[in-house]
Amino acid sequence: MGFGALRAIPMDKEMTVSIKKVGVIGSGQMGNGIAHVAALAGFDVVLNDVSDDRLKNAMATINGNLSRQVAKKIITEDARKQALDRIASASSLDGLADCDLVIETAVEREEVKRKIFHDVCAVLKPEAIVATNTSSISITRLAASTDRPEKFIGIHFMNPVPQMELVELIRGIATDDDTFDTAKEFVAKLGKQVAVSEDFPAFIVNRILLPMINEAIYTLYEGVGNVEAIDAAMKLGAHHPMGPLELADFIGLDTCLSIMQVLHEGLADSKYRPCPLLVKYVEAGWLGRKTQRGFYDYRGDKPVPTR
Repeated sequence: MGFGALRAIPMDKEMTVSIKKVGVIGSGQMGNGIAHVAALAGFDVVLNDVSDDRLKNAMATINGNLSRQVAKKIITEDARKQALDRIASASSLDGLADCDLVIETAVEREEVKRKIFHDVCAVLKPEAIVATNTSSISITRLAASTDRPEKFIGIHFMNPVPQMELVELIRGIATDDDTFDTAKEFVAKLGKQVAVSEDFPAFIVNRILLPMINEAIYTLYEGVGNVEAIDAAMKLGAHHPMGPLELADFIGLDTCLSIMQVLHEGLADSKYRPCPLLVKYVEAGWLGRKTQRGFYDYRGDKPVPTR
């Protein structure tokens, strides 16, 4: 029996919430992308981060990405202005107090996420839905760190959020039907497609994608091919838009390692063991594009393989 067959008793109907205002915790790549698409879809958004500088950078990124959409005639200039007007910044969780839905996009470390949920639930209204954008961690376990496990759900966006069509929805063991239905409706309003996953480590996309990336790193580690050969093989031989090592750099090697560790620990299968070379790169602080070095060096005019 999957977790999907176990359901909590629904809450009273008066506790059902209609999503009008969305809070996003974390203004990094995923957080600003979610704020972008939510504001464009007509929702009021509060973007939260611990630093005003991060929030300013995030707003500049959102404006730049919206402007690119205007240039490509995907949206109008008026839509860009309206979307920006709908986004407010907050450097304190108190700014999320009147949100109907709050989505956490913090670093992929369970202890960090659990603390955020503990703190934010203290300021939210009782009927607010709490969601996580985790790419791998148990929704049931994260929900247990809140005061509302029945109103907790996984809403996992793909990166980059404005361009990717898919969102994974993951129920925890306690997630009620109203929460699931409201989240599904919210995702539809963003113009995204839903894939429903059971609450197993790494869900669907990363359960398939990250072992492939890890195997590509093993292929490099064992000397079967160099960086360029491996990426060219998958781009030209399998029509992937990006090679697996290039993709790992884009995702962030620390995130790749975290997901592989969740898979390895959660499923206890040696096939998910993170490649030692991936561990070494992360230990070196070579995390990919965000640190300018990973399997490629991005500090020059064009990326150069580091192995």
